[in-house]
Amino acid sequence: MFLVQLGVLALEAAGRDDLPEDEARWRAALSALTPDFPTGEPWHLVVAERSKPAFLQPPDPGGLKWTEVATPDALDMLITARNHDVKRDIAMNAAPQDWVFALVSLQTMEGFGGAGNYGIARMNGGSSSRVLMGLAPLAEKTAEVSASDWWRRDLVSLIQSRASAQSGHKLLWILPWAGDVSLDLASLDPLALEVCRRIRMPTTAGPLRAERSTSGAARVAGKDAKGNTGDPWAPVQLKDSKSLTLGDRDWTYDLLVSLLYSGEWRLPLLARAQRDEETRPMALIAEAFARGNSKTDGFKSRVIPIPKAMVAEMFGTRPVPLARDILEDIKAIDQSLRNGLATVAAGGDRGKLKEEHYMRSRPARAELRHQADRMFFPELWSRLGATRTEDIATFRRAFLERLAAIARSEFSAALSGIPCASLMRPRAELRGREAMERGIRFAMQGLIPQEGAHV
Repeated sequence: MFLVQLGVLALEAAGRDDLPEDEARWRAALSALTPDFPTGEPWHLVVAERSKPAFLQPPDPGGLKWTEVATPDALDMLITARNHDVKRDIAMNAAPQDWVFALVSLQTMEGFGGAGNYGIARMNGGSSSRVLMGLAPLAEKTAEVSASDWWRRDLVSLIQSRASAQSGHKLLWILPWAGDVSLDLASLDPLALEVCRRIRMPTTAGPLRAERSTSGAARVAGKDAKGNTGDPWAPVQLKDSKSLTLGDRDWTYDLLVSLLYSGEWRLPLLARAQRDEETRPMALIAEAFARGNSKTDGFKSRVIPIPKAMVAEMFGTRPVPLARDILEDIKAIDQSLRNGLATVAAGGDRGKLKEEHYMRSRPARAELRHQADRMFFPELWSRLGATRTEDIATFRRAFLERLAAIARSEFSAALSGIPCASLMRPRAELRGREAMERGIRFAMQGLIPQEGAHV
């Protein structure tokens, strides 16, 4: 995201509508973004004069208390409770590029980190996360995502969508940051590159190091926007006009279906197919650094290949009922497994079923949904490619049969872990399996070849 935004801003500043193919022209385009700094301080990792900006490092206004940061992994945005798992302060032999990566992730992706440590404006609250949801071209032969092709695609799409250069601040690290005054969100270019923390890398004869300080207010006053800042990668909920918060979730099939087909979300610009992309294989990419209240849940990423025959179809109205039907099929088998295992936990007495009995089914159901997640989009492509109603019915029956086989396997595997009096276990297991099979038969009503056939 950083390189796409930077590329668009630089080319507009240089008055170019083509992509340079050599370093000299890119250097000139970047320099056009910072005409007040002919010696290029905003692009240097270390600048001796602290009153001038350095790369992603606002000028030091003076009078601040600075704390040393010895390694880039201590500067980066990962939160590690009590330092148990992922250790910090271990990158002692870091290269300059390690500091660059740490600065980019911190300054353009970070949330609230306690008093004096505010996050970026492009997220819905300090405990949220900046989300990337977009399309990327796939190589014809390998079906792999090329980072350079993806970058070029997004950059060109944004240049074409902007029509002309936008006004407003573009590189926030070149602006003075004195006192506790926040920048108005409306004063920024929609693609402005943020900085949310006071960081400096002082001149040193030894290894590179950094210093950090705090601020009395967020750099950008964007709280009221709820993350709806025009970010071309961020889905926005229409009802509350706020960007997506991934939280502790993952990019599951039901979340993606909600974003794509529920009608409750506005897809970001870069998640929509362009005219010349409807006949080539693409991938839907969803990524975010999942955050919570004073915690991080890791980097979550999902790449979903889209066959080229489906690219034009998947963003229309036709997939909506098909996706809903697949969700219902998964739900039906999931409930069958739940009811079956809960019946076992209740000793086979359906009249005594309680919440605690249903909870016993959670691990098995989680595995069922995990496997259904892997099957969901290939199944959607199959049904979307069907031209006859009977073909969809055939796909549906095969899908339900695969889900039923998984449910039966998980049912059997879970039995030994469900406590039950030995005297009652034969009855409990028999009635539990009957409850599950009853649910499966109901889900496949009208799809089985003859009345009463076993599925």
